[in-house]
Amino acid sequence: MKRYTLERKQMIFRPRAEVFSFFEKPENLAMITPPSMRFEILTPGPIKMATGTLIDYVIRIFGFRRRWTTLILMYDPPHEFIDVQLRGPYVFWRHTHYFDDVPGGTRVVDRVEYIVPYGLFGRLIHAILIRRQLNHIFDFRSRKIGEILAGERNSQPNPAYEKG
Repeated sequence: MKRYTLERKQMIFRPRAEVFSFFEKPENLAMITPPSMRFEILTPGPIKMATGTLIDYVIRIFGFRRRWTTLILMYDPPHEFIDVQLRGPYVFWRHTHYFDDVPGGTRVVDRVEYIVPYGLFGRLIHAILIRRQLNHIFDFRSRKIGEILAGERNSQPNPAYEKG
């Protein structure tokens, strides 16, 4: 199975503790997910982020409603946390969120490693649709994070890095 990687970096001109605080709240995911995905958390709130936390939600992918369950595999505030898919559309999904102090603010790094199902057919669908959809999701996410945390002028996204 082919493993793909998507990595995005974004500079936010806010202190790391403040930026991390935004990201560690699952209820903020709906704000940074494209509306077309109809993101909805099913886990009753408030959700306390910690290693071992399970979060159930529903998203719409390619027009189909899909349940997704993630596990917070590692939680190290305010430096990083990792969520992995236990149930969802991918064979494998690991999303690492890094937060670094940089002059004037915080660099946020999202690194997603994933494997799509269906073998060769899945690789074809990845090339045609999935890669584009993930880029759209992370482009939207970057714009919204910039708007929410500091206004457009106080955030600077870097282009996507993909391999695989």
